[in-house]
Amino acid sequence: MNLLSSPPDSRRWSTLFIVCLAQLMIVLDVTIVNVALPSIQRELHFSQANLSWVVNAFLVTFGSLLLLAGRLGDLAGRKRVFLAGLTVFTVASLLCGIAPSQGALIGARFLQGVGAAAQASVILAIIVTEFPEAADRARAMSAYVFVSVAGGSIGLLAGGLLTQALSWHWVFFVNLPIGAAAFLLGSALIRSDEGLGLAHGVDWLGSALVTVSLMSAIYAIVEATSYGWGSAQVLGCLGLAAALMAAFVTLEARIENPIMPLRILRLRGLVNASLVRGLLVTGMYSTFFLGTLYLEHIRHYDALQTGAAFLPWTMTVAVLSRGITAGLVRRFGALPVLTAGIAITAAGLVLFSTVGPHTAYFPTIFLANFAIGLGIGNAFMPLLMLAMQDVPAADAGLGSGITNVSQQIGGALGLAVLSTVATNHTNALLSSGHGLTTSLISGYTLAFVVAAGATVAAVLLAFALLRPRAARPELQLAANQPTPAPANLELEQQAA
Repeated sequence: MNLLSSPPDSRRWSTLFIVCLAQLMIVLDVTIVNVALPSIQRELHFSQANLSWVVNAFLVTFGSLLLLAGRLGDLAGRKRVFLAGLTVFTVASLLCGIAPSQGALIGARFLQGVGAAAQASVILAIIVTEFPEAADRARAMSAYVFVSVAGGSIGLLAGGLLTQALSWHWVFFVNLPIGAAAFLLGSALIRSDEGLGLAHGVDWLGSALVTVSLMSAIYAIVEATSYGWGSAQVLGCLGLAAALMAAFVTLEARIENPIMPLRILRLRGLVNASLVRGLLVTGMYSTFFLGTLYLEHIRHYDALQTGAAFLPWTMTVAVLSRGITAGLVRRFGALPVLTAGIAITAAGLVLFSTVGPHTAYFPTIFLANFAIGLGIGNAFMPLLMLAMQDVPAADAGLGSGITNVSQQIGGALGLAVLSTVATNHTNALLSSGHGLTTSLISGYTLAFVVAAGATVAAVLLAFALLRPRAARPELQLAANQPTPAPANLELEQQAA
């Protein structure tokens, strides 16, 4: 059959395959990079603080540009922005693979985040547009979540295999054939949309303000390890971040076409769910960050063994995304399933905090990973439903963008805080004469406890803010349930 002339129903499922392929590339890239970070550090001679930017550079541009990219999709056409994002991401992957220095690699990772934001910001809008019926949309979203999480599992193993068999350069080169295939298929099969036109205006200044604000905040947290929380560098960057964020909010209230209309903040479910999500992903990301450090630096796992160790986490989420969580929500309701999932995640983090220098993988580490996967797998879908249930159809794209932003920025800030906590505590113990292994484990333990505390706070916040209330009539225009790109994962920073 000629795909270009295939029936509309067949074509929209082909479109789903293409956007899922693009999402697979993003998730595959991030998880692969996590496993390869020790090799990257050794070859390019990264310091502790600078190594964190291999991950944070991607997260900052990804999270900060989602709103702008989503707005460009509305104005210039979602297909155009999607294909442009694929192109930028694929070219940036090539630049990462051939990077000869720290600066070149970090710069290419910033560029990768730009391409990922362009793709992710319109993938959800394309799915919502192609699948307006609730049943078909649920199937499409389940496929999207499954591919995203399964991609994480593939990335963990592929990262270990490629790093050991070839080199860390190949964890970026693997994106090239996937990106090329997605671009060619997307050009041929995704339906073109004209968009509203750029004459409606793009809030470039607002985008710049929020991006630089978030970058300044994350930079301050990361550099606190080197300079201390009370240093002029850290306080100056935090002050700059606050001032720029205030300027952003003021600007958005005054201009005609803001990138984030402040009226969206009146949607209680969206805002409150985003706060809960920000705390939850702090705990979720810490699994890979702290777990990788422990397995590689204390237990001396190689890259492949480290990737395999996290499979109980990712495979559990993948299985739950195939409809099990949706069935639980239908039977018990969104809030009970959500809060139970977050509580199970907290239990897994607490279990991780008990590991020592000789802790066996089974049962402790296995059960910790399984518990976190079980919790996350049950928490994300109901959290998304609660976030989007009050969002009018006209704001569905903006609402989905905010859910993505809360996850990516929450993850970036959370990783920066956890890395700082672990490193500072380890360095303090080393300075007082404790051994390296004892100091490292103590730093990881403290950070796991902090992550568990953030997850417990997410449970309490969910109970306090997400209890069902009667929806306002003016918001009952449509029930859209787009899903944010699941966890774009991790950071590595050895505290030695």
